[in-house]
Amino acid sequence: MSKVCAVTGKKPLTGNHVSHANNKRKRQQLPNLQVKRVWNEETKKWVKMRVSARGLKTLDKKGVKTA
Repeated sequence: MSKVCAVTGKKPLTGNHVSHANNKRKRQQLPNLQVKRVWNEETKKWVKMRVSARGLKTLDKKGVKTA
């Protein structure tokens, strides 16, 4: 599964972890993804989505039910 939010489109960020001795190595900052069931009103079914915490707040604000 990809690590992308279904609502906001947030993806992992890449960069360097820099030590005190200025040694650099690659690192990833992953989005805070949660698997949630969301009710789809058109199909009258529950749909599983990978949504970030920010995306969950957006869904709640727009009035979409989550369980």
